[in-house]
Amino acid sequence: MAELTYVQAISQALVEELRRDERVFVIGQDVGMFGGAFKVTKGLQEEFGEWRVIDAPLSEVAIVGGAIGAALVGLRPIAEIQFADFVSIAWDQLTTVAAKQHYRAGTPVPLVVRLPSGGGFSGGPFHSQSPESSFAHVPGLKIACPATPADAKGLLVSALADPNPVLYFEHKHLYRRIKGEVPDGRFAVPFGKARIHREGSDATVVTWGAMVHTAAEAAEIVAADGISAEILDLRTLAPWDREAVLGSVAKTSKLLVLHEDVRTGGFGAEIAATVAEEAFESLDAPITRIAAPDTPVPFSPPLERRFIPQVEDVARGLRELAAY
Repeated sequence: MAELTYVQAISQALVEELRRDERVFVIGQDVGMFGGAFKVTKGLQEEFGEWRVIDAPLSEVAIVGGAIGAALVGLRPIAEIQFADFVSIAWDQLTTVAAKQHYRAGTPVPLVVRLPSGGGFSGGPFHSQSPESSFAHVPGLKIACPATPADAKGLLVSALADPNPVLYFEHKHLYRRIKGEVPDGRFAVPFGKARIHREGSDATVVTWGAMVHTAAEAAEIVAADGISAEILDLRTLAPWDREAVLGSVAKTSKLLVLHEDVRTGGFGAEIAATVAEEAFESLDAPITRIAAPDTPVPFSPPLERRFIPQVEDVARGLRELAAY
C-alpha cells in the first residue's frame, strides 16, 4: 500500500499494464517526448519506445480511428484525448463505429479512451467540460469516472481488460489535489459497483468524480447541524449501480443528485427518473438536483465558481432536504 496522488495512480496503472501485456500501447498528442499535457505519460516513451507510446498528429479522428482499428485486430490501445472537450471531433468514430461494432459483427473493441475532463482552473469553455452524460446515452460504450487514486488505478485496469470500448474520464482538478492509499500491484475495480464514500442516515448524495470531494466537504459542514449525509460514489455511469442507489434511498428517504455537467440532460436526470419510478414510496421529499447551469464554462474565475457546484451549494441543498 502506498499513498499516491490521482495522477500518480493513473501513471502507475499505465506503466504496469504496458509491462504486463505487449498488446497495450498508448497513442495521443504529446504523450511521448513531452510526457502528456498533464505529465501522466512522462517517462513512458523512454521505457517502452516510440511504437508503444506514439506521438500522434493533431487529429482526434486519426487517434481514435487508428485505435479502433488496432483494437479490432487484437491490440489493446489507450487513446489519450488531450482535453475531453476535443473528443467531439471523434464523436462519429466512437458512437457509430466503436459502440456498434459488436452489435453489427460480434467483434470485440477493447479500446480505452482517456479523457481529462472538468473545470476549476479557469480553462474556459473549450478546456473545462464534463461531457460524460453525452456518451452514457450511447449503447455499447462504457463510462468510468474515478474519484479517488485507488479507483483511478483499479478502474483503468478493468477498462483495459474489458472487450468493450471504455471512455475513462479523469478529472483534471483531482490530478495533484488529492492523495489516497493505493494497493500495491495489479488490482481491478469492477464496473457497475458504487462505493459508499460516507455512511449516513438522513439524506443520500449520489455523485461521481471531483464532486465526491465537494459532497464530502458539505457533509462535514452539515454534520455540525445534526444532519447525517450518505455519499454514494457511482464510479461508473455505464453501467451504473441502480441497486446501490435504490438501497441508499430506501435507508435515508431523501436524495440529492450532484454533478459538474450542465443540468439539462445531465446523467443526474436519469438517476432521478429511475428513483422516481422505482422507489417513489421510499421518498419523504422531492428529489434535488445540483448541477451546472446550461451555459458554456466561463473563463473568469468568479464566474466559473458560480458555474461549478460549490460546497456551500451542496450544504444548502442538504439543509433544505433535511428540513422538508
